[in-house]
Amino acid sequence: MIQKGLKGIVAAETFISHIDGENGKLFYRGYDIKEMAKNFSFEEAAYLLWFGHLPNPSQLAALKKDLKGNRELPDYVKGILHQLPRDMELMSVIRTAISAEGGNLDYGWKPSVAQAIRLTALVPTIIAYRKSQLDRKVFVSPRDDLDHVENYLYMLSGKVPTPAHLEALETYMILTLEHGMNASTFSARVTASTESELVSAITSAIGTMKGPLHGGAPLGVIELLDEIALVGDPEMVIRGKVLRGEKLMGFGHRVYKTHDPRAIALKAKLMDHIGVDEWLDLAMSVEDTAIRVLAELKPGRSLYTNVEYYAAAIMKAINMDAELFTPTFTASRMVGWTAHVLEQAENNTIYRPQSKYIGTFK
Repeated sequence: MIQKGLKGIVAAETFISHIDGENGKLFYRGYDIKEMAKNFSFEEAAYLLWFGHLPNPSQLAALKKDLKGNRELPDYVKGILHQLPRDMELMSVIRTAISAEGGNLDYGWKPSVAQAIRLTALVPTIIAYRKSQLDRKVFVSPRDDLDHVENYLYMLSGKVPTPAHLEALETYMILTLEHGMNASTFSARVTASTESELVSAITSAIGTMKGPLHGGAPLGVIELLDEIALVGDPEMVIRGKVLRGEKLMGFGHRVYKTHDPRAIALKAKLMDHIGVDEWLDLAMSVEDTAIRVLAELKPGRSLYTNVEYYAAAIMKAINMDAELFTPTFTASRMVGWTAHVLEQAENNTIYRPQSKYIGTFK
């Protein structure tokens, strides 16, 4: 039997993460994602995925130092960014810049954690540098006294983010570090299985993430919240969309047959900031109404909020341009991609699936 898209086919064994779609569970190295988002920082979660265990204070300090020490873009990469067309999509810009980075250092086989850290540190700077170019503004250089997510927001805006905005985005980025054998992760592992270097594997992943069926930005959720804010009646808007047969963006997930654990974890973190930001408040108030209407009009479908729903609210709250949504997702997923490439390299077999010929013979 042909399984189109390899749906349901187990292609690898992994220690990195586990998704239980039936029960709405996600684990990083055996740790429940809800506990990770509640109790740990981006750097701690990244260390867990790369090294297989949580860091002690000295190990965490060393990782933070390495991330900070790799934020600066090489001059030749900056030069390349200035040569790219202004209308080039940002995901393509990131892919090109990372590919160029591969020509500067020895990224040969086998990949290393040090290489993973460097690429992860560079992506936020690439995004912020390109954004400053497009806006015709002076680039805000990274600050060594700010951690990974805080520095990313600082480079984008020139201002240190508020605690509420920082906590919201850091939680989102922790929750999207890794998500099993998705299309982009599989792409990275396939490239790595040929013993190509880490940069090539990551550019494969970025190219895959760029596709709208995988890394598409949650623009539909933004539009939904905008419409509800304008009309002022969440139930009327939601009921109207469902009755017209429109897809309610931000609800339902291909893998999770119940609540998306990432959405639950993100909401729990945002509950600490009720009353601080109007868009976060609106998202939380709309969710209950939407789930109730969906249960009434689409019984048995188990349609609940997914991580994109609250991601959209966070992006709106921190005034992040829509063009930065998927790149920001990419900045977090760098950790998961590189962890999978490192794992692939430790017990490598080249991927070579078969295909079934359905043409005619002459």
